[in-house]
Amino acid sequence: MIRMLVRTVVVLLGNAVGLIVASLAFDGIDIDVTSFVFAVIIFTVAFAILTPFFASVLRRNQSSSAALGGVALISTLAALVLTDIFSDGLSISGIGTWIGATVVVWLVSMIAIWILPFLGLKKYLENR
Repeated sequence: MIRMLVRTVVVLLGNAVGLIVASLAFDGIDIDVTSFVFAVIIFTVAFAILTPFFASVLRRNQSSSAALGGVALISTLAALVLTDIFSDGLSISGIGTWIGATVVVWLVSMIAIWILPFLGLKKYLENR
């Protein structure tokens, strides 16, 4: 149970880092500090739900392995759209910003989710 909770916190922190880096990289992204936590939660939940959904749809339609490899990017874009719609904490404008934000959020989130456990969480969990 503790591992699942820690994994959830790591994913939330990784997604928050991804959204912050994207907002710093692109002028078309506005983050409202007061409702940013809610935006991160919406993004994380949407991504978690959409990723297996898109993978299932692509597998059912016998799509190529390249299309299946793009599921994370497709899910990131869809989660960004849903977060933009349902949250006051994130606003994205401009097609170039949408494309760039998708790639940056996906890449930075994945790197952060991979690195964060090595910053002490892994050792903490092993000691417990």
